[in-house]
Parts: sequence; structure tokens; C-alpha cells
Amino acid sequence: MPAVLDQTASLLESAPETPAAFPAWFAERRRAAWQRFLEIPTPKRGDEPWRFSSIKQLDFSGFATASGNGTGNALVKDSVGLEAPVAKFVFANDVLLHAESKLPEGVICLPLEQALVSHGDLVREHFMLRDTRLGSGKWTALHEANVSNGLFVHVPAGVEVEGTIEVFHWIAGDMTAVFPHTLIITGANAKVRVVDYFRSANDSDAGLAIAVNDLNAGPGSKLDYIAIQAFNEKTKVIQVNETGVAKDASAIGFILNTGAVWARNESLSRLDGEGSRSDMLSVSVPAREQEYDQRTFQHHVSPGAYSDLLYKNSLYDESRTIFSGLIFVDEGAHRTDAYQTCRNLFMSDEAEANSMPGLEINADDVKCSHGSTSCQISEEEIFYLRARGIDPVRARQLIARGFSVEVIERLKDEKVEEMVLRFLDDKFAHIASGGA
Repeated sequence: MPAVLDQTASLLESAPETPAAFPAWFAERRRAAWQRFLEIPTPKRGDEPWRFSSIKQLDFSGFATASGNGTGNALVKDSVGLEAPVAKFVFANDVLLHAESKLPEGVICLPLEQALVSHGDLVREHFMLRDTRLGSGKWTALHEANVSNGLFVHVPAGVEVEGTIEVFHWIAGDMTAVFPHTLIITGANAKVRVVDYFRSANDSDAGLAIAVNDLNAGPGSKLDYIAIQAFNEKTKVIQVNETGVAKDASAIGFILNTGAVWARNESLSRLDGEGSRSDMLSVSVPAREQEYDQRTFQHHVSPGAYSDLLYKNSLYDESRTIFSGLIFVDEGAHRTDAYQTCRNLFMSDEAEANSMPGLEINADDVKCSHGSTSCQISEEEIFYLRARGIDPVRARQLIARGFSVEVIERLKDEKVEEMVLRFLDDKFAHIASGGA
């Protein structure tokens, strides 16, 4: 474990300083974002984008950003994901600890702090261009005011990256706040897959992560983004995912939630071109008193586009989930084909799931459907497995695992699917041990 990093002033008390090496436009963006953060009111109970949410979780007082380097050797060693990624980056408290790459010529893959200096105009063209509309505008402003690092990926037209880029984001030190940012751009007919891992250095320190992703899939390209959220159960996280999909392009956005005491995921996918496709996927396994709050927006701007959302939650103990999703079809976006499904599997009588799927259609000749289901495991299923020598606890885990596999299989990469299932199995083992 690295040495605990020196703490600065509370992140809510004063505007953060911008490193002198960063371009002037970025410094101005940070200053403007801090002013927006101060002006936007804190969400309150009764605000529709925060319906059913635990507003008390938005108390971020006492958290601070961190400075200093620490050793980081143990965290680099613990950064285990895929067996042979094509590139790998490890950050602790937004400081780069490790980087390796075997990417094709022409691909730009750098820590954001380096990309701002060497490719500032390209970053500026794509960095946080869309207004957050799902409720966390105040917190994305706080992110923009504090962000200093993360990963920047640009895959030029016609280049296909075989393999996966991995990025590990660690929080080390009690009451530490981090602001990881992932910016991915694919040119025409390009291809890339990126996995973000969000981890805690230990199980005892409280942390805060406010993460933002800018995903831009160019014409005819394929962009896959996978987020593995496995923080400790004293950490809070807000993750905002903004995806733009151009003509004939496809994008997959997948989130696995197993950690954090409270997680807020906001995912917006904008179908900007005819023939574009967006798959929005999530698997969440909350236990004890964990709460996962997920808000989604499938925005069909162009005609002839396809989107499909499938979220599955397996809820243990007294955990809670909230899902609020909207398919929005613009005027003129004819021949839209859109689906939205949220399914909840209750593993206890005390768990709570709130689902609010929705449609708003302003075009003709569309095919849209939405829905949510909630159920418990039937005793007949448990009896069937017990009759084959499987104890009841293990039987329930096997059913929950099978319930989740339908989503994970849609990643269509065997090695990535195996990695996701490993994190999922770790969570089931943690539940079976009583959280020890």
C-alpha cells in the first residue's frame, strides 16, 4: 500500500489551482466550472431527477483532494485485470503510477495531463461538450473544476485496436476525493475497447470519486467501454457517462457495480447518425446497506438508429436500487428502434428496488418498448438445486450469477466476460462470508 498522500484543503471550500503547464483554455474552463458549482443549488428531496434518492449521501464535507506521490508499488501489483492488455495505466489519487503500451502506430493513448500539453486542441474539441441533464450538473461542474488526470485515447480513421486498454483508478487515504476522466475518440471505421477499474487501497478508508467519461464514436466505428466499480463499502461515487454515436457507428457502455456504499450512475447516449447503435448495459449486486442509483437517457436524434438498454440488479439484505430511464425520440427521427429493460432479483425480503422506465416519442414509424420486472427466487428452483447436493446459499448465488450472465455475454469478448465474472464472483464470495 502506498504512503498516505498529503491532504489539501477541503474540496468544497475554495477554487482549485490549475497547474501552470496546462493550456489557458483549460484553466478558464476550470474557473468557470467552479463558479457554476457555487451557483447551482444542491439537489433536494422532491427534485424529480433525484426521486427516491438518499439526498443525505450528497454530504461531501470533509473530503479533500490529495497531493504527493507515495510509493504505489503495491497498488501497481494489485492492478490485476486481463492477462495481456494492449495497454495498461495505473493511477492512485489521480497520479500516474504505471504506464505500458503496445498500441498500433498512430493511436494516441496518454494520461490526460500529458494530452492537455501535447494534444491540447484535440482534447479541447471533445472535452465535456454536452450539458449534463440527468441531475448531477452541480457535481460534474465540481469534477471539471478539479479534474487534472485520467486517460485520453484517440484512434485515427481506419485503425482497429486488437485487444483491450486497461485503466486502474485507486483511492488511497481516508476522506480522499478523486476526479478521474476518460476521453475516447474514434475516427471513421476505427475500433477500440477500454476498461476502467475503480478500486480502494484498503477496506477501511472512506473515499469519494466523481468520474466523467466522454465517449465519441466516429462514423462506422466501434467503441466499447466497460466500467468495473469495486470500491470499498465506505466510498461514494458519482459516475457520468456521455456517449455520442455517429452514422453507422456502434457503442457499448457497460457498468458493473459491486462496491461503494452509494453509487450514482448517469448514462446518456446520443444517436447522432443514421444506422448508429448504442447498447447500454449494467449488472449491479448491492448488499447490506449499499444503494445504487442509476439514471439513463437514450436520445434518438437521427432516423434509423437503434438503442438497447438492459440493466439487471440482484439485491441482498437491506440494499436499495433506483432506476430511472427515458427513451427520447426527436422530431424527424423516424424508423427509431429502441428498447429499455430493467430487471430486479430480490435475494431478501428487506431489499428495495424502485424502477421508472419512460418513453417520449416525437416521430412516426418507430418501434419502442420499455419495462421493468421484479421477482424473488422461487422455492422450486432452490429445491431443484438442493436435490443435487447444492446448499441453499450457493444455490441462490448460482441463480443470481445466471441472472447476470445474459447481460455480460453481450460484451462479445470471452476474455473480458471472464474478467467481469471474476469480479462478480468475488462479490458473491464476499456476501457469503458476511462481508468479512
